[in-house]
Amino acid sequence: MLLSFVWTAVKDFALVASLFIALTACYSSKFQSLKMEIGGTTCEAQGTTFRCVRCGFPITTLYIQYSPGNIRLMKCENCEAVADEYIECEIMILIIDLILHKPKAYRHLFYNMFSKETLNIEGLIWKSILGFVILDAYGIWVLSTYDKEWNANVTSLLWDFGKMFAGVLFGNLVLLCVMFVGARKFLNSSAQLYGYKDILLGVLVSSYFKIFLVATMVWEFPSSVIFIIDLFVISSNTVALKVITYSAMIRCLAVCIMAHSIKFLVSQGLSNYPLKIVI
Repeated sequence: MLLSFVWTAVKDFALVASLFIALTACYSSKFQSLKMEIGGTTCEAQGTTFRCVRCGFPITTLYIQYSPGNIRLMKCENCEAVADEYIECEIMILIIDLILHKPKAYRHLFYNMFSKETLNIEGLIWKSILGFVILDAYGIWVLSTYDKEWNANVTSLLWDFGKMFAGVLFGNLVLLCVMFVGARKFLNSSAQLYGYKDILLGVLVSSYFKIFLVATMVWEFPSSVIFIIDLFVISSNTVALKVITYSAMIRCLAVCIMAHSIKFLVSQGLSNYPLKIVI
């Protein structure tokens, strides 16, 4: 029975992932042109720092453009490999590599894909936080009310959801604080190459697996699928911390597990809802 459940979950996850990739493919040309505009500009003129996707070494420019459609990718001075091969790749390739947790895909996403001059970082952070909290609240709601009668009293229903939302909001605040403190205390911070915005944006962006919670609104899933999604989120957060802090994978994993465990306890303690896990 457990094997059948795992196989069904994998098939459904692959279906949702393929749909997500197909939708993003519609915007591949837009992202490709945006990358070409960014990558051909030096980091001094742009006020940002590009990174080699293989070793993370800072570089001045990603490519040289001789004419429209005729470019030469630059090599990294440190590892002597092509600094960023994703410049010539479709967005679908990047998404697949992100799902496969390849560190070079995360480096391209964090450092080389968008310009801080053209991208509203603060707006992106606030929008990501809103979506992050709403999806988390929905996940806790599903776990706590699975196979449970809905309360007909609208006031009581709104109060319960408000209490749960507040618990999730505070739990995520604790998660981000523990992530930042853990990164400073236990991970590589000697070079001080990252700040709270880098950690915040890295955690939010690398939690993209939470978007698969939307699939539970369309298809019927057992509640334990939410924990599978959370495991993918933790593993993705671990790779993001490794890319940002240049620390060992085991240390990043320990910080992520600690942060998510504390967040879970805080959210459950404040929302005061018993979880019902069905496989």
